[in-house]
Amino acid sequence: MQPGDSIAEGQRIMTICNSCRYCEGYCAVFPAMEQRLEFSHADMNYLANLCHNCGECLYACQYAPPHEFAVNVPEVLATIRVASYGQYARPQALAASFRRNGQVVLWILGLSVVFSLIVAAANGRLVSAAGSSFYDVIPHEVMVAVFGGVSLLSVIALAAGFAAFWRESGLGAARLTDLPALRRAARDAMTLRYLDQDGLGCTYPTDTRSQSRRIYHHFTFYGFLLCFASTTVAAIYHYAGLEAPYAYLSAPVVLGTLGGFGLLIGPAGLYAVKRRRDPALADPAQDGMDVVFIAMLFLSGLTGLLLLALRETTAMSLLLVVHLATVLALFVSLPYGKFVHGIYRVAALIRYALEQKPGPG
Repeated sequence: MQPGDSIAEGQRIMTICNSCRYCEGYCAVFPAMEQRLEFSHADMNYLANLCHNCGECLYACQYAPPHEFAVNVPEVLATIRVASYGQYARPQALAASFRRNGQVVLWILGLSVVFSLIVAAANGRLVSAAGSSFYDVIPHEVMVAVFGGVSLLSVIALAAGFAAFWRESGLGAARLTDLPALRRAARDAMTLRYLDQDGLGCTYPTDTRSQSRRIYHHFTFYGFLLCFASTTVAAIYHYAGLEAPYAYLSAPVVLGTLGGFGLLIGPAGLYAVKRRRDPALADPAQDGMDVVFIAMLFLSGLTGLLLLALRETTAMSLLLVVHLATVLALFVSLPYGKFVHGIYRVAALIRYALEQKPGPG
């Protein structure tokens, strides 16, 4: 289905749903839908990014296929959602990355490996002596320059995408200072409220309610945050004069270890439930993007844990190169892959919280 066709199909389906309203208690999409009599392209983008693809509405719908109305909210909103990623991407020249995400990430990963190997070889430490420091292989200033630069560019690109989404809402930047709305959106995002259904879970991967998707998302998200916290604490230690490698019970190592296990359990679980997913729930065209992102997160956790376990051996140099290349490829691809769904979903939840407040807006 082409982007324009999916918008038209979404408008048709939302008009039917707005007349029925049977599903209004399932998630935020339907109360937001009920505040509209017509659905613009921007409205459909908003509703699509507000959707958590839980599937509850599909299984409850009396007009779902094979009914002649063929109402399938999760599928059409999934198609619109991935098209919106390209629409909001900055710079727009890279928007096509979403359509060829798997190939793009593999190229980035390959180039990252080559780059890391060249740096390590130039430093003369492709094979390390037992007990060598990470910085003996790749100097600290090189790591800071490369990862700092890539992270900054990724943050700028993600912020520009968020700004594009928000401009389309027409609410204005001043509304982003509404603290109660921000707190509500943050709570809903951090707890994955719309995958919970009052403790029953959601109908994903099948029509039987389960908490599995929510649990694996939590492992993934909080594992990623713990790894980020580990890197941040390690940087503070370094500039405070505490040189790596750090003790196994030090804060950076403990945080990184917990985060690494989170990035093993979460992505592996998400891939497992995705394999069992009802095909009617999603747009199969974006499966490649989903799987590549899951694989990159898993590899980041796996290579990080292997590096920690074998850091005192001669394998450390090559493991460091592979780990840094994997993390570098992940960060380069963040603004142009599945990671952006979290950015736009939070933005949609903020907009929803503002719309649900009494009074205008």
